[in-house]
Order: sequence, then structure tokens, then C-alpha cells
Amino acid sequence: MEFLRQLDGLWWLLLTLTLLLLTERALHRQLQTLFLLLTRREKVSIVIFSLLFFPGVFIHETSHYAIARLLKVRTGRFSLIPSTTPEGRLQLGYVETESTDFLRDALIGIAPLIFGGAIVAYIGLQRLQVLLLWEQLTGGGWALFQQALVDFYHQPDFWLWFYLIFAVSSTMLPSATDRKAWLPVGGIVLGLVLASILAGAGPWLRLNLLPRLNDLFRGLSLILAISLGVHVVVLLPVWGLTTLVSRITGLKVA
Repeated sequence: MEFLRQLDGLWWLLLTLTLLLLTERALHRQLQTLFLLLTRREKVSIVIFSLLFFPGVFIHETSHYAIARLLKVRTGRFSLIPSTTPEGRLQLGYVETESTDFLRDALIGIAPLIFGGAIVAYIGLQRLQVLLLWEQLTGGGWALFQQALVDFYHQPDFWLWFYLIFAVSSTMLPSATDRKAWLPVGGIVLGLVLASILAGAGPWLRLNLLPRLNDLFRGLSLILAISLGVHVVVLLPVWGLTTLVSRITGLKVA
């Protein structure tokens, strides 16, 4: 039980990641449905959807490219133009990189989460002060929370920062292709930890490594929680609008 308490950040990370993935997929599906109902043209709806998330796609693909060049990995074609894969999946952009060792592949794959997470953290914590809003919600009482909510909304360039968090956080999670090299890297790290424990370094790891690792997990959880909150706020009106348009037009998207 003590071990579980020392890694509470991991459980928060898994929870926020799961909720963000579910909410993100639901929101993307609702947005695509709404645009298709409004335009009744698949290509036009794809263009609108792509433009909405363009800042996030730009950060996602350029982060791949920048880390690849930094690690001296050759790059190929680079595109920010949406296309449909042979499997029927919408691809908002891509950058081709040379297949190299699993460590560099893993770093290139995780780059969007690092860059995107840093942007979300900066906007959420520095520009929008979401921690202050959370503190008022959890301990300040309803009146103080209402005032904090008003102050939160009236911050300079609020809608710009809110939109950027939404666009970047919706596209920062690594794709299945980006995650391919994570398994061997994770296996090596786990093997090294187990070997260290067997060699008698368990108490040292528990005292020195686990607290820092838990702080990392907590930080990532906070970033994902900010992203989750923004997605929930956007999802509710989009779902309502999609339902309304569907009833007015009598159309449904399978």
C-alpha cells in the first residue's frame, strides 16, 4: 500500500489519459458529424475540421520533424494537408522519418506530447490561471468560485488562449505509429529497474527515484486534466448543436 501511495500520480495519469481519450474521440466524432450535416459535402466538412485543428497539427508534425533533425535522423516528405488513408481514416498531416534505433524512434514519437504538453501547461497555468479557479472550486465556496469564474473568462485574449489549448491538446497525443518504439524502450527500463532491485538497490530507488517519478506523473496528469476540462466544455454544446441540426434537417450520419 505504501508503494501505491508513493505512485498516486501514476493512477491519476492513467485516469486522466483514459477520460481524455474517450472525450477527445467523442468530440471529434461530433464535430465531423456536425460539419457534415451543415455542409452535406464530405470533402468540405473535412477541410473545415482540418482548419479547426491546424495549429495543433502544425505543432504535432513540426515537433516530429524538429526532434528528428536534432537527433540526426533523415526526414522525407512533410505535409499538413488532410488526406484519407486506405483504411478510411482521416490523416490531418504527416512527416516521414528514417527508421532508426528504437531509442531515437521513441523520442521522435513522443515529441508532440512534449511540445504540446508544454504549450498547454504554459497557457493553462500562466495565461489562464486554471489552478486558481480549481482552488476556489474546491475550497473557496460557491460565491468565490463564481467570482473566480468571471475573472477567468475576462482574462486578456481568453478565447484565443482557450482555442489554442483546445486545438493543441486535441492533437498532441502520439498516434499508434508514434508509439511503436515505446514497447522495447519500456521493456529495457523495466528490466533495468528489476535488475537494480535484485541487486539490492530497492531502498535507494524507493527513496530517490519514486518521488521524482511521481512528480513527473502528477505534472502530466495536470496537463491532461486541463486538456480534459477544455474538451468537456466544448463537447457539451457541440453535442447539443449536432442533435438540434440533426432534428431540424431530419438527417443522420451513420
